[in-house]
Amino acid sequence: MTALGIDELQEGLTHILGSPREGGRLEMVVRRPTEDEREVVDEARIERGRGVVGDRWISESKPSPEAEVTLMNARCVALLAGDVDRWPLAGDQLYVDLDLGVENLPPGSRLHVGDVLLEVSAKPHTGCAKFSARFGAEALRFVNSAEGRAARLRGMNARVVRGGIVRVGDIVRKSPEPASA
Repeated sequence: MTALGIDELQEGLTHILGSPREGGRLEMVVRRPTEDEREVVDEARIERGRGVVGDRWISESKPSPEAEVTLMNARCVALLAGDVDRWPLAGDQLYVDLDLGVENLPPGSRLHVGDVLLEVSAKPHTGCAKFSARFGAEALRFVNSAEGRAARLRGMNARVVRGGIVRVGDIVRKSPEPASA
């Protein structure tokens, strides 16, 4: 796939920003067993302190509890990756059709995904050299722009409050449960 130019990326922004704000859908679940390896699965167990079971997050030298699980907007990755088979290259675990923007989901907000309750982390999730190599330098600039960061186009980090099972097709919805629960 040829990387998109900034004009094409900007044209897709309206569609991305039109993602549901209250409740969306889990479109893809990905485990990363080792560096640069991806497994697309229909369902996964997510555990507090462990993240997505079978993912390499727990084996990192200093796994951050603020980044047990990463989520990315499915509309954004579809624009950047094109073919759905390329979505996992972004390196996230949950791809959701939901507005992940800071205004909609400030740090401390909670999300229900299947049986799982996640809390949005303040830890930023930004694009890197691998992201640029996979999707292009313009894509990296696009997701890391001020507007891209506000919309969390690169995705967001979350910690696990309550573990359980997630399945493709699950509703992803904002939770009224307070962060102190």
